[in-house]
Amino acid sequence: MGGFNSIVKLFMPKDRVFYSLFEDVSANLVDMAQELVNLVESNDPAFRKDKTHLIERLEHKNDDYTHRIFVELGQNFITPFDREDIHYLASTLDDVADYIHGSAKRMDLYKIKEITDSVRKLAHLILEGCKELHRAIPELRTMNNMRLITDACVKINSLENHADDIYDRAIGDLFEFETNAAELIKMREIYQALEIATDKCEDSANVIETIIIKYA
Repeated sequence: MGGFNSIVKLFMPKDRVFYSLFEDVSANLVDMAQELVNLVESNDPAFRKDKTHLIERLEHKNDDYTHRIFVELGQNFITPFDREDIHYLASTLDDVADYIHGSAKRMDLYKIKEITDSVRKLAHLILEGCKELHRAIPELRTMNNMRLITDACVKINSLENHADDIYDRAIGDLFEFETNAAELIKMREIYQALEIATDKCEDSANVIETIIIKYA
């Protein structure tokens, strides 16, 4: 197997642009998720608005990275792994960014005054998921540390299950205790956006697992 891996590495493109771009994306996602946590941990409306604007700027940065990945995909004849896997990984990571931004934007637009404990917990789980993605993605360069990649993917899977539980309980409480229909709709949308961000982290981890199964 070792000899075969050496041959595969020999034919890998000298241009490692995809690795760098994916690492840029995962680092940017950690920044976005950290700012989301900072936002939900604060009760200061002005501070929260600043964080929403910052998350929006980071989301635009993420769009630029994703666009560059797709441009490279169109121009490079040889890619480090399957083209559809590169495309799918870029898309799922971009979805994580979109839903982090969407969560922050909704909290701002709906003028949410009280941040619930469930919102804070979900934001922390998103941050943990993004950190795990950022641990796994640089390892794709060499694929020498399969254990680290697999552990990160397993952890993301477990974070997503935890997020599902928090989401289910939060929605249950909302329908039981929230008497204002408008507030109920607002909070449900925010919970959904946060929960989908954790789903998209898991989707990204699944693509990473597909890649290492093919190339390990």
